Amino acid sequence: MNILLVEDNPKIAELIKKGFKEKLHNVDIANEGTLAEQLVLKNDYDAIILDIIIPGLNGIDLCKRIRKYNADLPILMLTAMITTQDIVTGFEAGADDYLAKPFHFEELMARVTALWRRSRQIAPEMIYKVSDMELDVYKKVARRAGKEIILTAKEFSLLEYLIINKNRVLSRSQISEYLWGINRDINSNVVDVYINFLRSKIDKGFSPKLIHTMIGMGYTLKDV
Repeated sequence: MNILLVEDNPKIAELIKKGFKEKLHNVDIANEGTLAEQLVLKNDYDAIILDIIIPGLNGIDLCKRIRKYNADLPILMLTAMITTQDIVTGFEAGADDYLAKPFHFEELMARVTALWRRSRQIAPEMIYKVSDMELDVYKKVARRAGKEIILTAKEFSLLEYLIINKNRVLSRSQISEYLWGINRDINSNVVDVYINFLRSKIDKGFSPKLIHTMIGMGYTLKDV
């Protein structure tokens, strides 16, 4: 892999670079946001490891700018801020995953590798239909009653997972594992937040309601 590491702590940056180099991966280091953006525009990277608190252009704003011209580049955020709102803010900016500081290098390696592998999968040309809703997996377009619904990348992935498993109850842990690629106990509030985001877009103002809460068990999308 060819990786861009955006980290202003020289000691942390060198440790990460050394670990990836031992696994035969190349790592470029940017210690501030503006330089990082210039490198992204200039080079072809397989993944970005992005600290949120960096000089100049911060990690959140940098992530948003990258997403304007590269929607598919895997981005993992490193952060010491791990409240539900902090995590959601990162995902809404376009991050694919996050890892809290301090962290173990082995977990960082596993997460970046998982993101890279998922990014290399070619999306099938497929349209899912449930009730009056359509989900075009190839074009990344959702419609309900003929109206296009604008979804973030994570909301789209969540809706796709619910549709694939329609009429089946999915636990919060199953949903988080699918959305973030690695089996871990992510704050369940984050899953609830994204379910609410999705409901406000595909159920609000439409009938019948498609997403249902199964108390004590999880969520399901019903084909009614």
